[in-house]
Amino acid sequence: MNVSELFQLPATGEVAVVVARLGTAVILGGLLGEERHRAGKAAGLRTHMLVALGSALFVVFPAEAGMPTADLSRVIQGVATGIGFIGAGTILKRTDPEEVHGLTTAASIWLTASIGLACGAGRLWLPMLAAVLAWTILSVLARMEKFQDKV
Repeated sequence: MNVSELFQLPATGEVAVVVARLGTAVILGGLLGEERHRAGKAAGLRTHMLVALGSALFVVFPAEAGMPTADLSRVIQGVATGIGFIGAGTILKRTDPEEVHGLTTAASIWLTASIGLACGAGRLWLPMLAAVLAWTILSVLARMEKFQDKV
């Protein structure tokens, strides 16, 4: 491979597909991250956007490099395992046995990674639906919980 091949872009249509996949991952990750940011969580907008983008790239890159679709399952498996470690780092156990913080943020990071993987795979309706459902769970149900706690 020579130097000119390193920077040679594929056909315009192929570039547009990659931009759509990665861009959708960033937007959907941002949707969830903004909710976490508004809730005052450390893993907020930028973290969720980066997790979604990175996860999408882990699918897009091997596909663009010519990896067989069947082999992508190992890539997805590796991302799912790796993101578990990041999520585990957001969970804090306090001295009180009943007091654990960060479970919802860990779950949102895990879900954001799966949304990014789905965006990278190219079935954009599925991660869009998942992001809307996740946002509903994080935002609407959180308000309902606060209301019930006051009652």
